[in-house]
Amino acid sequence: MIRVIKTEAEIDGLARLLRSRKLPVTVTVTAGEHRTDKQNRLIQQFNQDITKQRGDTDFEEVRAENKLRFGVPILRRDDDAFRATYDATFRPLPYEAKLALFVQLDPAVTRRMTVKQLSEYCDTLQRHYTALGFVMTDPEALKYA
Repeated sequence: MIRVIKTEAEIDGLARLLRSRKLPVTVTVTAGEHRTDKQNRLIQQFNQDITKQRGDTDFEEVRAENKLRFGVPILRRDDDAFRATYDATFRPLPYEAKLALFVQLDPAVTRRMTVKQLSEYCDTLQRHYTALGFVMTDPEALKYA
């Protein structure tokens, strides 16, 4: 369960929910808001842009590659639980094996990100691929879609 808490009343509601649960429970608190629908659409559009212009791979592989190359470093830096799990399961593997697993398993990378982390991820994708000569969708144009 993910809950974004913005008010004192929501804190009280979360406390009521926790009191209603059978103990023990595990609670994880992360600073920041969960990603937005607009960010989700932008990531999907960027991955489509890249897939079409590369022409040598499919959407799912581009998506997995971007999560692995650009998303994982952000989460490893900011999320201790993610870093511990990633380092124990994926990190020892060669890149090609990691990529194949990311395509098959679709591990939660961007789904775990906050608004701020996802903004960094999108900015990094846009900078990287634009520098390689790719034409990327203008994020501002999506608000009219």
